Amino acid sequence: MTWIAIAKKDFRDAVQSRALWALVAVFVSLSVLSSYAYVEVPELFGEPGGATFGGLILFMVGLIGLFVPIAAIVVCYKSLAGERELGSIKLLLSLPTTRSNVFAGKLVGRGAVLAFGLAVGLVIGLGFGSVLLGEFEPLSALLVILATMAFAAVYSGIIVGLSATTGSTSRATTLSLGFFVIFELFWDVVPMGVLYVVEGFRLPTETPDWIFLVTQLSPSTAYFSSIVALLPDLANASGSSAQTGVRAAGVEADPFYVTPTVGIIVLVLWLVVPFVVGYHRFNSADL
Repeated sequence: MTWIAIAKKDFRDAVQSRALWALVAVFVSLSVLSSYAYVEVPELFGEPGGATFGGLILFMVGLIGLFVPIAAIVVCYKSLAGERELGSIKLLLSLPTTRSNVFAGKLVGRGAVLAFGLAVGLVIGLGFGSVLLGEFEPLSALLVILATMAFAAVYSGIIVGLSATTGSTSRATTLSLGFFVIFELFWDVVPMGVLYVVEGFRLPTETPDWIFLVTQLSPSTAYFSSIVALLPDLANASGSSAQTGVRAAGVEADPFYVTPTVGIIVLVLWLVVPFVVGYHRFNSADL
């Protein structure tokens, strides 16, 4: 049984569940409501000059950065821990397959489920917003959708990797929620804490460049920076630097690690490291 067959089965099972369609419905609703709010009352979201399609994209990206981690936990935390807890993993491995196929198949299957839901919601949300605005930038929309699907794959890999480290769903839930709390809710204060310690328990008058690199270790922040790096003109026109503190790619920045491009590198690392660690733990586990 190949990893492709396992991924297809995992995706088919998810398609038949109400959880996936509930996920799609929630994201579609959020996308439509947020698009309407942004277009109709742009002043509330830092667009006093009026709403633009570029501003709508960046606003949607902010929503995605919060939604994806939560959705990934819901979709992926049981992926391997649940199979081990129920004992069904032994039945699966009794077939002509390997642990590497099971791990890769679960990761791809759950990632496809999450990416599918996000793509549907994003297409509908951006389409609705473009109708209200009367403008549409197909290349920008396509790049954002592809980057969002990559972000979904990254977070799926993180949560599946965490699920692979344990045979208890409660422990997998704790690990996943712990990751979310640390890297998404509290990570903004971590760089300042590190700076405070490094500077001898005092805050300097000027913030050093390396603080930007530390902030990028949050997957959602790295995702936003990746969008800015891929669409620098759109980001500059929408004033993303002023609104988010992320430097646009068009601004000269030296050294390299203070440019938004570093967000792409961080996302690649988040894709690779959890996969390697999760597979190692799953492959060496006593099932």
